[in-house]
Amino acid sequence: MNNVTNVETRKRVFRFFSSAVLVIVLTALFGVMWYDRLQMLMLQRFLSTGNYLVIGLYFIFTILMINTFKGFSFGSGRISILAMSQAIAMGLVNFIEFLVVILMARIKALVWLTLAHMILLTALDAVAVLFITYFATKIYRKIFPPFTILNIYGDYENNLVEKMNRRGDKYRITGEMSCREPLENIAAELLKYDAVLINDVPSEIRNDIIKACFATDKRVYFTPKISDILIKGSSDVHLFDTPLYLCKNVGMDGVSATVKRLSDILISLVGIILTSPIMIFTAIAIHKYDGGPVFYKQTRCTLGGREYKIMKFRSMITDAEKDGKARLASENDDRITPIGHFIRATRIDELPQFFNILKGDMSVVGPRPERPEIIKEYVKQVPEFAFRTHVKAGLTGYAQVYGKYNTTSYDKLKLDMIYVENASVLLDLQLILMTLRVVFTKDATEGVEEGAVDANVQGKK
Repeated sequence: MNNVTNVETRKRVFRFFSSAVLVIVLTALFGVMWYDRLQMLMLQRFLSTGNYLVIGLYFIFTILMINTFKGFSFGSGRISILAMSQAIAMGLVNFIEFLVVILMARIKALVWLTLAHMILLTALDAVAVLFITYFATKIYRKIFPPFTILNIYGDYENNLVEKMNRRGDKYRITGEMSCREPLENIAAELLKYDAVLINDVPSEIRNDIIKACFATDKRVYFTPKISDILIKGSSDVHLFDTPLYLCKNVGMDGVSATVKRLSDILISLVGIILTSPIMIFTAIAIHKYDGGPVFYKQTRCTLGGREYKIMKFRSMITDAEKDGKARLASENDDRITPIGHFIRATRIDELPQFFNILKGDMSVVGPRPERPEIIKEYVKQVPEFAFRTHVKAGLTGYAQVYGKYNTTSYDKLKLDMIYVENASVLLDLQLILMTLRVVFTKDATEGVEEGAVDANVQGKK
């Protein structure tokens, strides 16, 4: 077993024990709340077996929900994001447990008391996850320093190295060389490093470098091509003695598509009902500010490139594009009103899209709907950008959860294609839950550079 493999093993063990401590502490907090408060609300006290079952169910819910929010990734993410993911997960677990308790108690008068207990438990959970995540992450970074990485770059510039250098706790890029160097030179150089970053390198050269890394047991990071993402969604065919991969490229089956549409209708109706007070207040505030229209309708593209009118709360001045030229919002865009800054940061401006979803123009989950003129600009540089319209546009989606507003069009395409290739009802549910975390993440709303008409294309297939 080489040193890198040994380190990976120790990392997994550390994460397992950290995760175990987290789940045990959270379950213990519920156990205390159950024995001390919640069980008292029952018409008839549970026996020991019943208590164990209730606490065991909470234990399972905790594991499933935290895992859904990727909250067991100790050492991989920022402390704030990881703790936030865990806290949101526990909020949902406690909400489910609240419903279970009031159904078991069967006393309407106890609903508010039960809710108060669950809110207190959620607050205690938030303190616990922050404490455990903070110390676990600090210990992880102390025990496992970042790998040294060799950056092998191609012909196209991007800012990936800059992004990775911001995470000095995980990545330490200490060398670089061109992919155009002879392969024997690259193979000799990579021996000096723990890992290799193959950064936007042509496929044929990249494949040779990956083989060299495999031969020397080197960890490899690489930027995927569109074809890589398509292949990743393929299945094995074992009919012959020659290996085959099958890319079906058909999207969801009929049953899943029907379930998805029914879910869209249900979620949009519930969303409209629950957020109606917020929408009414927002509409009044926008109109009072400058007397202009409350809603902003704009042509966007959805499934098959079909155009429709998206509806959002107006966050900019009324003549934001009086020159008729389409352009995205920049970091400090003076076209955005004070109210607009708030509703964009909190995603309130997106709420009217529930009506688009109910109508069938959009789905809850899918690629972000783009304007036809902006799509034309993207397609000129990246023709595959049109692949995003193989599914309906969505209110949230893979690129919205894992990307930013100013993510380059090529990277947006990659993220969206990951969704297109793996679309399922379960993935939709996971992305909907992950969106709760994104709402509280400021950098997901970063604008593009001043004056830009789109997010710059960086990289090439």
